[in-house]
Amino acid sequence: MKYCYFQDTEKTHPVHNVRVANIYSKKDAQVMHITLQPGEELVPHKTPVDVFFYVLEGSVTVYVGDESNEYGRDMCIESPAHIRHFLGNNRDERARVLVVKTPNPST
Repeated sequence: MKYCYFQDTEKTHPVHNVRVANIYSKKDAQVMHITLQPGEELVPHKTPVDVFFYVLEGSVTVYVGDESNEYGRDMCIESPAHIRHFLGNNRDERARVLVVKTPNPST
């Protein structure tokens, strides 16, 4: 059995400048844990694979293509491949989000 504690792998992402932990990476999927402090957001980008976001804590604004909406805890949001997307935290509290890419774009 393998395990990881996200805080042991959490680092500041060089492009997005937010806390990201790559907690799972296999051929079929990649899972990252993102912590967004108040006012932080990812840089808008596209991925060559499907992505979904699962809000663990707080609220985030999710931007997918020309659409955006704020989502709270326990919400799951899909972003299809090749569509511009990003997340932002417009609240006064920390937000935590799992990001799952399938298949893993690195393989």
